[in-house]
Amino acid sequence: MQVQCFGAAGEVTGSCLLLETGRHRLLLDCGLFQGSREEEERNREEFPFPLDSIDAVILSHAHLDHSGRIPLLIKAGYTGPVYAHAATRDLCRIMLKDSGYLNEKDAQWENRKRQRKGLKPVEPIYTLEEAKASMRAFRTLRYDQRRRILPGVHLRLRDAGHILGSAIVELELEANGTRRRLVYTGDLGHRGAPILRDPARVETADQIIMESTYGDRSHRSWEATWTEMAEVLDSAANSGGNVMVPAFAVGRTQELLYAMQMNYHDWGMDRWQIFLDSPMAIEATRVYSRHVDLYDAEARTGHARHDGLFDLPNLRMTRTANQSMAINRIRSGAIIIAGSGMCTGGRIKHHFKHNLWRSDSHVLIVGFQASGTLGRRLVDGATHVRLWGETIRVGAQIHTIGGLSAHADQAGLLEWYEGIAGRPPVILVHGEDDPRECLAGALRERGAKVRLPQRGETLGL
Repeated sequence: MQVQCFGAAGEVTGSCLLLETGRHRLLLDCGLFQGSREEEERNREEFPFPLDSIDAVILSHAHLDHSGRIPLLIKAGYTGPVYAHAATRDLCRIMLKDSGYLNEKDAQWENRKRQRKGLKPVEPIYTLEEAKASMRAFRTLRYDQRRRILPGVHLRLRDAGHILGSAIVELELEANGTRRRLVYTGDLGHRGAPILRDPARVETADQIIMESTYGDRSHRSWEATWTEMAEVLDSAANSGGNVMVPAFAVGRTQELLYAMQMNYHDWGMDRWQIFLDSPMAIEATRVYSRHVDLYDAEARTGHARHDGLFDLPNLRMTRTANQSMAINRIRSGAIIIAGSGMCTGGRIKHHFKHNLWRSDSHVLIVGFQASGTLGRRLVDGATHVRLWGETIRVGAQIHTIGGLSAHADQAGLLEWYEGIAGRPPVILVHGEDDPRECLAGALRERGAKVRLPQRGETLGL
């Protein structure tokens, strides 16, 4: 039995693990590479394994760095099932369609340039219709439901507490008289996060494949995070400008809206016009509203008290391009939540063009910013950025609210691991080199055997 890493090895996007049991071959996740243009070009590479050899795909959650190449996989010839939690399927129906639509737009934009240069046109990685067609491959499970998906392969999904439907993947594998229990964390959630339950405990395993996104740092406490949010909003209100919040459409947006509702009076939210300027985030919020059974106890109580978690009286959901453009006529008092979460595309870049150069504006960074992204450059203190060929001065105040992360920090990852009997060996993925090395050292101090695979490396279980 062995596993081979074809993404998220020394990086945080492109999750894709090929598991070989001796009888079967399975993919754990099949995500997009995201970040710089060079990174995203990797999505056009052929899959490094024969697709007719793959028996099943198991998807940990809906974020595109884990799910975004599934339509491409099917387009290229994969005909098997994709196993996921039901809420993950519902979110993928939104996110993969949006990805296909953006692929088409990106190809159109690129081909206009190529035509002027006399170059051959490029095809979209996959289209909107191909994304929609890929949903027919999904097969859903509930949390804690044990299912035989292949001879000698039993699957159980446990709540990962990262986003709605996110799962820790437990596989019981049997081949040639050998049995192994493999646990793949996907992305582990941040304990105490709004709305969702904490990550489920795993009792036993023979091998752990664990994420390491924040393996080198500690998050601020939730109490300190909410205090910081209140202070930033007060400062922004006093300066008289607008607040721009690049936020992932799934997870972070819903947590922000919930926090704003639960702290509506304490944070003075009635001072603001609040805009959710993302059609995908609007649809994702509706999916969250349909899965109340996945909320933690506090969120279920809040849902019952307020008849919903996301219905602020001064919230406007702007779907159309004209509605979005109208926001930019507002000079003061607007909170604009828009994608993309790493500022690599979407409507947030248009709002930056109108506000980023203004000294009375504020930017709230509320999620991880991968190396090479516009969001990362802002976090790192860039004084100027390029938007559509134009240089824009960064006059706005940039605030990084690190405690809002949907990922466990180092302490959370270690605490989760220490709950497993016997200190099983660990393969660390989904982390840049420094955080991954740091977490590996902390795990080794606790008696774990740790391996850090490079892209394409094969590791025995």
